[in-house]
Amino acid sequence: MLADGKIVAVKKSKIVDEGNVAEFVNEIVILSQINHRNVVRVLGCCLETEVPLLVYEYIPNGTLFEYIHDQSEEPVFTWEMRLRIATEIAGALFYLHSAASFPIYHRDIKSSNILLDEKYRAKVADFGTSRSIAIEQTHVTTLVHGTFGYLDPEYFQSSQFTEKSDVYSFGVVIAELLTGQKPICSSRKEEEPSLATYFIVCMEENRLFDIVDARNVKDGQGNDEIVAVANLAKRCLNLNGKFRPSMREVAMELEVIQKSGKTCSTQENHKQVELLRLEVTEPWDVPTSSIGSNRCTGSSSSLDASPLLSFN
Repeated sequence: MLADGKIVAVKKSKIVDEGNVAEFVNEIVILSQINHRNVVRVLGCCLETEVPLLVYEYIPNGTLFEYIHDQSEEPVFTWEMRLRIATEIAGALFYLHSAASFPIYHRDIKSSNILLDEKYRAKVADFGTSRSIAIEQTHVTTLVHGTFGYLDPEYFQSSQFTEKSDVYSFGVVIAELLTGQKPICSSRKEEEPSLATYFIVCMEENRLFDIVDARNVKDGQGNDEIVAVANLAKRCLNLNGKFRPSMREVAMELEVIQKSGKTCSTQENHKQVELLRLEVTEPWDVPTSSIGSNRCTGSSSSLDASPLLSFN
């Protein structure tokens, strides 16, 4: 807590060595170039001490990894929340790749590096290994760094990290959101520990709903959205980076899927109201509570104010 009562998060290096100091300096340099609502905000740093410190805005609800893999019922981690979070992450990565002052490759996208704020909005974090590049550059050649299970196979083989390497890692996060499974699991069926490979195999064998997290398909709602997002994830996980979409394309597609789901939901509500109109034979047959308020806008329905049918 700061002197003014503001709660902050302090990131402290566990090991004192030049490599860690370099990562901390890199992170503060990168984050100083970023201003996006879905990227964690850095408030200050202290590099004069033996152990470097970074001060961030406090994000209270932990990591996306914890929510995906927590099997408890509270809070309910709905498909709508997952789709919105995926759209927010994609928007942040699109910003990093294309709209920041210099293109920035995150280089370690994974669900444990996505924080959730008080409203469960996504905040991309941990930029210690990120790189900003010249606009004309297409890749960064470095020692391979990343997290097993999320690592782009093409980058692993060539040591050349491109924007499509972040796309691959994001594809793994989408697969996690869809299936509720961890990126690496030695006990996975069919002896395939890699979620990315297992997901692709199931997609090609038309077995998507055999592996989709049961919490995503309650009441059978959102199945079309799930299929659309799964097809997008499959493209992100293409072994050839040239055939993966850009983060711009990914962000736009997810926004369209999200908006189409809301439109369908609104249309379904209208259909239900029309069915009520057709079924009513007497004005007192339909209690006010069965109509309620408009779920999309929160405003009262005009049906509350007047009978569905009038009699002269």
